Amino acid sequence: MSDKLLLTFNAGSSSVKIGLFVREDGKARRIGKGMIDFRHQPLTFHLVEGPQIFDVPLEARSDDLLHDVLEETFAWLAAHYDLDAVTAVGHRVVHGGDHFADPVLVTDASTAAIASLIPLAPLHQPQNIRLIQAIHDLKPGLPQTVSFDTAFHRSQSETVQRFAIPREWFDKGIKRYGFHGLSYAYIARALKALEPERAGGYAVVAHLGSGASLCAMEHGISRDTSMGFSTIDGVPMATRSGAIDPGVFFHLIHGHGLSVDQVETMIYKQSGLLGLSGISADSRVLLESNARPAREAIDVFTFRIAGEVARLAATLGGLDTVVFTAGIGENQPAIRKAVCDRLAFLGVAIDTLANDRNAAVISTASSQIKVRVIETDEEQVIADDMLSVFDRQR
Repeated sequence: MSDKLLLTFNAGSSSVKIGLFVREDGKARRIGKGMIDFRHQPLTFHLVEGPQIFDVPLEARSDDLLHDVLEETFAWLAAHYDLDAVTAVGHRVVHGGDHFADPVLVTDASTAAIASLIPLAPLHQPQNIRLIQAIHDLKPGLPQTVSFDTAFHRSQSETVQRFAIPREWFDKGIKRYGFHGLSYAYIARALKALEPERAGGYAVVAHLGSGASLCAMEHGISRDTSMGFSTIDGVPMATRSGAIDPGVFFHLIHGHGLSVDQVETMIYKQSGLLGLSGISADSRVLLESNARPAREAIDVFTFRIAGEVARLAATLGGLDTVVFTAGIGENQPAIRKAVCDRLAFLGVAIDTLANDRNAAVISTASSQIKVRVIETDEEQVIADDMLSVFDRQR
């Protein structure tokens, strides 16, 4: 591949993040980033190019018109970049199941395998596939690659992966997979750069955004994670419940007459911070509120996160480093403080001033555990993966 433009697409359940990169000296260097948030109307393409910020209104009105949205986005990008110079597009795909341990080229076979995993990630996988197809329709022949959120966690042992259900179901794919793998891969690289000998040692990384999970890493290798079979599991999120006694599902269905679809909607879209507070799914709104349900929602959120840190430390057999990342983890000192205060029994002590300014290290010099704040970059991992796929084919 020559030194030309690379695009990355990071599709979530309600947004698409776009990265613009050039290949220089065999590496991907970011030159811009954009986002389309389908939760806000009118739809707007938000683009950042160095110091310049553009907000471009789009005529398409929903992600049901994804092809039209992308066509408008490409048209606007073409006014700023030579899109004929685009050599490849890379995507984040949430679930790779047991099929994929590495990034791959998009082919009919790989696309079919990705589609077969829709039942394992019904909120995200269809959006990933629609985006791949929309790019194919707009730019036929343009090579595309996919990177998988689950791949980073393939290093976990069967002891960690297994549920205590009849063994045959493990062989049928009912196991703990883990997610947010691209984010964790980036953090593992960052820790390696910061601590070349140890890569953070025994580290627990908290990826806290609208989706949230934690990962236990041993020298940058995934050993355990809070999310399991689905993106519901683990700590509470913006609208997802996190871990919940399955008996609740049976009771809602058999005792209260809710349908499976109604329960699924509740757990994915009406729970988490939104359900706990009845006010908002946004932790920033809840932190600013004096309402008791808002405080209770934050208390449950931070309580569960701290508990998960302690559980993951048990998996590792120790704890040297805690890392906060993603939107909440990087930018909300009150959340970090509430979590760290609950971890004081492990020897965690934070510097309040450093925490308040979102410093790179927020622990005190006397803290037994180093606490870091690291900005994640999933699109960089996608771009690097894209180059690795094409380099393997040379």
